[in-house]
Amino acid sequence: MILDCPDPRALAQFYSSLLGLDITYDSDDFVVVSADATTSGVAFQRVQQHVGPTWPDPAVPQQIHFDVMVEDIELATARVLEIGARSLDESDVFADPAGHPFCLIRRPGWADPIPG
Repeated sequence: MILDCPDPRALAQFYSSLLGLDITYDSDDFVVVSADATTSGVAFQRVQQHVGPTWPDPAVPQQIHFDVMVEDIELATARVLEIGARSLDESDVFADPAGHPFCLIRRPGWADPIPG
């Protein structure tokens, strides 16, 4: 998966922190976050005229969104705001620094605990 953005390095740093994964490739125009250098992950590519989503306003569609599973929504909310997300005035819905929406979802009881 590749996300268009105006600053790939900054957005990769955000998702590296959010997902607990390393930056495994880094150039001025293309940065990858993944478990290791041989695993597919999330890539970020520079687009000069990037227009971020305006969701929930349909003027610019959300384009893509992540659901990020967490143990504690309140702690995760504080953390994502600290690393640069902004709230989209929806329950547990945020925008990354380039405007892409993502949701924090509580780990369901049937899923294994998320490693610390």
